Amino acid sequence: MEKQKKITSNFIYKIIHKDLFINKYKYIHTRFPPEPNGYLHLGHAKSICLNFNLAKIFKGKCNLRFDDTNPNTKHEKYINKIKNDILWLGFKWDGKTRYSSDYFDQIYNFAIKLIKKNLAYVEELSLKEVRKNRGSLTRKGKQSPYRNRKIKENLILFEKMKNGEFKEGSACLRAKINMQSSCVLMRDPILYRIRFKNHHRTKNKWCIYPTYDFSHCISDSIENITHSLCTLEFQENKKLYNWILKKVSTDFVPKQYEFSRMNLEYSIMSKRKLKILIEKKLVSGWNDPRIPTLAGIRRRGYTASSIREFCNRIGITKQESTISESMLEFFIKKELNFNSYRLMAVINPLLLIIENFPDEYEEKIEISNHPYNNMGKRTVIFNKKIYIERSDFMENPKLEYKRLSLGKKVKLRNSYIIKANRIEKNKHGYITKVYCNYYSNIKKNNYKFSKLGIIHWVSEKNNIPAEFRFYDRLFTHPNPEKLDNFLSFFNKDSLIIKHGFIEKNIKKHHINYPVQFERIGYFFADKFNYKKDYPVFNLTAKLSSYLNR
Repeated sequence: MEKQKKITSNFIYKIIHKDLFINKYKYIHTRFPPEPNGYLHLGHAKSICLNFNLAKIFKGKCNLRFDDTNPNTKHEKYINKIKNDILWLGFKWDGKTRYSSDYFDQIYNFAIKLIKKNLAYVEELSLKEVRKNRGSLTRKGKQSPYRNRKIKENLILFEKMKNGEFKEGSACLRAKINMQSSCVLMRDPILYRIRFKNHHRTKNKWCIYPTYDFSHCISDSIENITHSLCTLEFQENKKLYNWILKKVSTDFVPKQYEFSRMNLEYSIMSKRKLKILIEKKLVSGWNDPRIPTLAGIRRRGYTASSIREFCNRIGITKQESTISESMLEFFIKKELNFNSYRLMAVINPLLLIIENFPDEYEEKIEISNHPYNNMGKRTVIFNKKIYIERSDFMENPKLEYKRLSLGKKVKLRNSYIIKANRIEKNKHGYITKVYCNYYSNIKKNNYKFSKLGIIHWVSEKNNIPAEFRFYDRLFTHPNPEKLDNFLSFFNKDSLIIKHGFIEKNIKKHHINYPVQFERIGYFFADKFNYKKDYPVFNLTAKLSSYLNR
């Protein structure tokens, strides 16, 4: 109920509710229109949840339409990835997958219509000259010498453009609006450009392609999109969106509404900047667990339900804000605390030898897989030699230290109380072994000793060696998106790899859902590097008990 209340409290919901109440529309129709030039990230997830949830709440429809107007982009590489991400999030679009290229013929005819209305002309200035003449916020635009061509001449030249009789970059089609407009975007924007590239769907049928601004609003109109939702950076584009629809006289006129984009602390949401990280090999690719793509956070162990909950809770407003990374982590930890299996792992091993434990004896200990959720039990092996975390032993501890030290007692999780007697060091003074005694006469769950520190462990004989990948903030600056030199704040310690051991109880189903390695954090098996005899685990989220180590 609380989740539903959060969704229905945003201003776009209220607008749609009113539109339906006054019978402005019979039903609502939204769309999600990604450009297939990279992987989807958390900002896209926010838009996906908004568009699909509103369609569901109001029993409307939501389209998936790929903006494939730029033939220079390798669309096929990303289209299936984007589809899979949407399905993974738990949403299904209405009907077939749509593409802007579905409407190239119609868009072309609308361009002809604008030329015939003397509202578009063929420009032969270079792109550099077009940009220069457009001016700036402080400098007015300058008219092109080709702006006042006759309608007939423009029709002939546009046909030549279509037939490939112009070199790439030597001509384009511009809207004739107002070169003195206070909105730079309205100073005769480009509607069509020449690209001698095969398109992934239309092949070599076209050598002229519409710009996003020209195709987007027309595609919305053709699909009868009632509420065209986008982020605030497209607020200025609304003027052009409305101008085009009005001047080409479409049968259906959608309405655009803007909301604030998602900004996440210590991270970036720009696909252009993410590409730079990938090209410079600072990250391993679009599915690197450190970057906020859906593929990356899925590989890290974030679940679709936690991402949906996160997107629903941060809300939809027009106010720009930056979301704390701890808020994103809160929702996955909340889910995993209840649903994830508990196992023991040692990521920085120190060998502990229990001197008074029989040499060849192995004791089987039954342990619950979850402290309060009925998830069954498992058996671990306890013997003379075990591994503990190196950070759980200190030779000369401070007074507040509650773990193992010489002459002090500590309880092994789900097992015995031990006392450290002596240590062994190598020639560099590095502790290699700790020798202990255990108290066999003390019951494992004796509450008399409940005030003792509790540490986890793994049998030296009955374990699986494993790799643990710890992830930290991608940048050392909280708002790298706003920096020109964002690369200089890249966190070189954003990935730390450690090697240790896990219980031998790892099951097949444990690699399909995050597990909690007790006292350390939640981890997810990396399926791209997973081996049965040497698994790799990605950190999903640290436990608070581990944060200060």
